[in-house]
Amino acid sequence: MTPQPLVMTCGEPAGIGPELAPRARAILGSAVPFVWLGDPRHLPPGTPWAEVAHPAAARDVPASHLPVLPHRFAAPATPGTADPANAIGVVEVIARAVALVQEGAAGGIVTAPLNKKVLKDGAGFAFPGHTEYLAHLAGDVPVVMMLASPLLRVVPATIHIPLAAVPAALTQAHLEQVIRLTHAGLIRDFGFAAPRIAVAGLNPHAGEGGAMGHEDGAVIAPVVARLAAEGLAVTGPWPADTLFHSRARAGYEAAVCAYHDQALIPIKTLDFDGGVNVTLGLPFIRTSPDHGTAFDIAGKGLALPDSLVAAARMAWEMALARQRVV
Repeated sequence: MTPQPLVMTCGEPAGIGPELAPRARAILGSAVPFVWLGDPRHLPPGTPWAEVAHPAAARDVPASHLPVLPHRFAAPATPGTADPANAIGVVEVIARAVALVQEGAAGGIVTAPLNKKVLKDGAGFAFPGHTEYLAHLAGDVPVVMMLASPLLRVVPATIHIPLAAVPAALTQAHLEQVIRLTHAGLIRDFGFAAPRIAVAGLNPHAGEGGAMGHEDGAVIAPVVARLAAEGLAVTGPWPADTLFHSRARAGYEAAVCAYHDQALIPIKTLDFDGGVNVTLGLPFIRTSPDHGTAFDIAGKGLALPDSLVAAARMAWEMALARQRVV
């Protein structure tokens, strides 16, 4: 069976999400079926769109039109100028998308970027971001963030914390959970029967035997050894400065990194416009473009749809992979 069409959330109405959705539809056509969930008033003027009552109906919409599942917001949107009055609508759209995928009406979720400050000011949004809210809606499940492209997949074990706080946060229990979630996601969502995972060291030269830090030997190495003994194809800790060249990348399906920039710098260098944010651990598929709301260029026709297109393609490929696993 073919998966149900995806749901693409509108994201922040004043950002670039609404203008990129119709461009993504024009590029993807019927190859990646999706329905846009948002207020049609927020689409660029002249956008050809067709209202649908449920995601499955997106298959009946001509490729020249954007299938839209309408969700009424409090106010129109001015590109580049966020209106807190629309914050509640943004949160409602995310929750509605999750409900659709949980009931089997949609094959996955592609989320356009949002602005956390606007959500906090306008809706009292108490979550650090999209990912944490989705994990909450899924039952407060543990999740990890993967940045993925055809060239590289990386998972930062710690994310938005100061670099000085990373050593304390990188505990054996936490690192083990991250690796296990990555391993399971590579099987379920990417179709690898026995995925190879490389784990980067925290310190230069992976600590060089303790000369440049003890965390690599005391924290990372025991976790890798324990999981490898279970049969997982996990290796490391590897010096991060030699982990991302082409020959090294051929040796693993994903790299688990110690902190945010250690993971994101290589993938953004290799594939800045094609990187996709994937949330592993959710009971449903969620991808997102690896960029923000871009208020400075919203409505000017300058935003590139590449990352949103890549996010939709990857979500569809993941939906197909999940069906094959089942």
